Amino acid sequence: MALLLRLGFWFGLIALTIASLVPVTLLPPQAMNIWDKAQHAFGFAGITALGLLAYPRHAMRVCLGLLAWGGAIELMQWGSGWRYGDWIDWLADALGVASAWLVWHAGTRWTRRS
Repeated sequence: MALLLRLGFWFGLIALTIASLVPVTLLPPQAMNIWDKAQHAFGFAGITALGLLAYPRHAMRVCLGLLAWGGAIELMQWGSGWRYGDWIDWLADALGVASAWLVWHAGTRWTRRS
């Protein structure tokens, strides 16, 4: 099970990175800008949840690494010429990471008490 979680985490991270870096013309049109921020938050919440389940003993490394990776993606978008790096996107990434960590942390504390 641990191997499947780890593979899911790494494949998910690769897919998230590719989706974040492909030219905008290859993506479906967005009706609202708020949906873009929600996609960032949900994407990073999902990948963080997988990372925490795959590497529970390294929770802080997973979270800090994903925060750094979210910032790196924004810098890569900024330098690409076809995407726009945006610090508000990084904040949405951070919200996703924090949300997943809070749920995971509460769950681990609850299971320890039971």
